[in-house]
Amino acid sequence: MEPFDLAILGSGSTAFSAAIRAAHLGKTVAMTESRTLGGTCVNRGCLPSKNLIEAAALYWESRHPRYPGLQPTETRFDFGALVRQKDALVSEYREKKYQAILNDRIKVFDGPAGFVSAQALAVNGRRIEARRFLVATGTQPTVPSIDGLDRVPYLTSDLLTSGERQELMELPRSLGVVGGGYIALELGQMFRRFGVEVTILERGEGLLPQAEPEVGPTIAGVLEEEGVQVLLRAQVRAVRQDEAGGVRVIASVAGREQTIGAERLLVATGRRPTTHEIGLEKAGVKTDAEGFVVVDPTFRTSAPHIYAAGDVIGRHLGGQLATPVGAHDGAIAAENALTGAAHSADHTVVPRTIFTDPQIATVGLTEAEAVQQGHRCDCRTVAMTHVPRAGAVRDTRGFVKMVADADSGKVLGVTMVGRDAGEVIHEAAMGLRLGATIKDFADLIHVYPTMAEALKIAALSFSTDVAKLSCCAEG
Repeated sequence: MEPFDLAILGSGSTAFSAAIRAAHLGKTVAMTESRTLGGTCVNRGCLPSKNLIEAAALYWESRHPRYPGLQPTETRFDFGALVRQKDALVSEYREKKYQAILNDRIKVFDGPAGFVSAQALAVNGRRIEARRFLVATGTQPTVPSIDGLDRVPYLTSDLLTSGERQELMELPRSLGVVGGGYIALELGQMFRRFGVEVTILERGEGLLPQAEPEVGPTIAGVLEEEGVQVLLRAQVRAVRQDEAGGVRVIASVAGREQTIGAERLLVATGRRPTTHEIGLEKAGVKTDAEGFVVVDPTFRTSAPHIYAAGDVIGRHLGGQLATPVGAHDGAIAAENALTGAAHSADHTVVPRTIFTDPQIATVGLTEAEAVQQGHRCDCRTVAMTHVPRAGAVRDTRGFVKMVADADSGKVLGVTMVGRDAGEVIHEAAMGLRLGATIKDFADLIHVYPTMAEALKIAALSFSTDVAKLSCCAEG
């Protein structure tokens, strides 16, 4: 077989972006996939989780209406039917957005793949040779070292997969969640809203410690108000299976030993790179201490003809472990590999959202990061009670925080916890990309009443007491 121009390990968003760019350049592509075409996002990550999170929100709001005058309804749901519609949606998206894109220049090889030399891969015993390679294998759930975990059935974020044994088909009565990151929070709230008794065990002093310090207590309060038990400073010592088939989690919580019982256990302690058992050492590709592939600014690895992009490179180029970042970078990496170009990616402005309710959205620097980088920081935090839209729809949970350089007035970062924060954050991201100042955000005319007006109000708060503004008034 004639060598391919580009062989890609993986078939997720990074890989497909690279394959499409390669095909547009008239090159031939071999793509490998050890599980299901499309990778994590479409099959067991972004798409299925947001589908079921929204279903849980509809169910919860029907039973807990925000408006006086609306009576709670005894809405019923069929979890099995929800899983089936989720699977159908995943199948539809995989067909339309991945399978249908394949053409005669892109060939997919199913099965575990790994380097057997610097110039060839083996896929299910088949040898695939190529002139250039791209490692885009992404990440997978981390399984921590906990006494007894190897003898207890447990779930990971792969519980939302489709057609695999890891898929959760029945709703448990109770769920223990080890971890307090975005996956733990999104899924923990989702299951609680479906009626599951949920306990989250976070080993740190608070939730989401890398975010602005106001975020953790705000979202913890929301979860606790909905009935989620949030245990901080919880060091899990061991897990055991009980007589009824459930799980007992033995943990030190704020220095006191506790045993938490649950029907099922979800381990959500982060993700690790999928770089083991793919023969990187045989190709001369170096990884860091955590297993992420080391790349230069052009996505080239320590082997000159091998590139890597997406989650598998971690934060080496200042990016985020996120589907859109991988999709953006995959095309750049492919063009560099195939044309000899030396393009780099600008990860300065990358908006991010955690799909709890309310959503947590961020872009740019936090206050602590701005100070660390040497800025004389000027920051303002405005509660959602000052945003007319939030009051109008009776959902004033959360806040917006704007971080600016005190000398230039340039906005450096925005964090928002609130309704539709994931949509609003894109205005902030474009502002940061174009170098907007506090005055720019304050002067922009916003539609009234919208949640995006929170950015204008935050900007006005630098010079005005926003509690004394009238509707639509300028500061």
